[in-house]
Formats: sequence, C-alpha cells, structure tokens
Amino acid sequence: MTIVAAADGSALGNPGPAGWAWYVDDDHWSAGGWPHGTNNQGELMAVIDLLEATAHLGEDLHIFCDSQYVINAVTKWMPGWKKKGWRKADGAPVLNRELLERLDRALQGRRYRFEWVKGHAGHDLNEAADSRARAVATAYQKGDPIPIGPGWRGSAPALDVAEPETTAATPPAPETTAATETTPAPSAPPSDALELDLFDALPADETDEQLVARLERELLEPAIRSDASRLAELLHPAFEEIGRSGRLWARDAIISEPAVDDAPAGDIEVLGVDRVADGALLLTARTTDSRGATLRSSLWVRSSGRWRLRFHQGTPEA
Repeated sequence: MTIVAAADGSALGNPGPAGWAWYVDDDHWSAGGWPHGTNNQGELMAVIDLLEATAHLGEDLHIFCDSQYVINAVTKWMPGWKKKGWRKADGAPVLNRELLERLDRALQGRRYRFEWVKGHAGHDLNEAADSRARAVATAYQKGDPIPIGPGWRGSAPALDVAEPETTAATPPAPETTAATETTPAPSAPPSDALELDLFDALPADETDEQLVARLERELLEPAIRSDASRLAELLHPAFEEIGRSGRLWARDAIISEPAVDDAPAGDIEVLGVDRVADGALLLTARTTDSRGATLRSSLWVRSSGRWRLRFHQGTPEA
C-alpha cells in the first residue's frame, strides 16, 4: 500500500511568518511553522515531518509537491552537496543545510516518489496542504493559536488511497522529472549531528515517562535551544515558561530568543515523572550549572500524538 500526500510551505513576505503542512485526508494532516522563516524552509519541513510522522508504518510514499527546489534537492543535488561537505559547485555553503541533513536522514530506508504539481491550480491535496501552511503563517503574523492538526494518530495502518487526478497540473520544466521513484543509498549523518526523533514510534522498551525524560534532557542541549525549527516541534502552541529570574516567556519569545535565562547547559537530574491526567505528565528535575542548582517543573502533554512541553517553571534552589 502507498500513502498519498501533499506537502507545502508558505512564508508571508518570504522571509516572514512561515508555515508548513502535509495532508493525506481530514484525519491525517499536520502543520507547524516559525515566527520568521522562508518558503523553502517551509517546503522542506513539510516533507521532513511527513516522513518522520509515517516512519513507523514502513509504507511507500507518493508525495505531491509544488516545489521544484525540494524535488531537485532530493533527486539531483543532495548527493553532490554531501560529497562536497554541503557546499555548492561554486564552493558556497548550501542554504538550509540543517534541514537538508535532517531530510536526508528521514529518507533513509524509505521508498518514495515525488510528483511535481503546479501550485494554486486546483489539485485537491496540494490546495489542502497549501491552505493549512498559509493558515499557520497567518496565525504567527496575527499572534493567533497555531493550527497544528491531528498528525498521524498512534500506529494506525497506512491508508490505501487512490491517487488523485493531476490533469490540472502543468508539467515542470523539461530538466525536472515530474515523478521520480528511488530508494536512496544509505548514508551516515555527520558525527556531530544531534538527531531529535520526536515522531518515530516509541521503542518497545521505552515508556511515555522515559520518552518525556529524554525529551526534557534534549531540550536543554544548546544545539536544540538554538534551533528554532526543533524548538517549535518540542513546544506546545500554548507553551509558557517562568524562568528562574521570574520572567514569563511565551512560546514565540523562546523560539526567537533561544538564549533564555532558564536554559542551563549543565547536568540534569530527573527527580520524577508523574502522570497527572490522561495524556499529561509532570516532570520534576534539578539542573546544576555555574549559577547553582535550579529546580524544574515541566508539564508535558500529548498533542496530536506527540509529547510537547506545555508549561515549565524554573526555581533557584536555596
């Protein structure tokens, strides 16, 4: 069976408030974004999230995409970029390297086919993904709640979906293959890459409590705190934080100002993880760094099938 989906990105102003989305049907779609980003970043993230959200299913993917940048990056350019240390033919660094490396990892072991469709041309799946990506960008622009969608709930079986009609789509330029099917050769991520597997199925021996403790530790990693796209995945749309100084931080401020006063890079000792409600876990921990010890209370909630941090408070320990 094949999962048929569309992936799209949107940026108001480009760069500006940005959103991404993938769509299979009304029960299987996801969206997200950033307060500031580009259209290409949204296009890449939509495909990344689709791959990660369906990784546990092991099914083939047929991805409709109106971005020739994404299709060419996957099917033509990435092997050469990787050989050159993620540099272009002229020696200049490749833009969006971190997202491209993450996309490369997500593609490993998957069978997929990309098909180019013309944007805003009436293709049902593309229009559904586009409207959701644009809704996220607009929500960031207006300061409204972010419509993140249901994701891919649990470990539901793959959908046996009939492929949509594509007669309304204009073919891409001759040098671009409209439909490309490939099984990529394995490649190892860079040794210093910090991979955040938020959307993979849980290992058989990892409980929700263990997963949340792992995500709490990863949230304190400098590489995560300085990565707006990964922070956006970890934090609930309504996230709030009270730092050890007593300052209240909203989600967008954390994402746009990652060097917050409650982001120690020292050791963390998890004191406990308690289930306070269905789909809600309260983690308590102690961190120690040059400023001394801080007691942490973090409320993690399951949102769209993923654990996200809803509220955090840090208090200096006497």
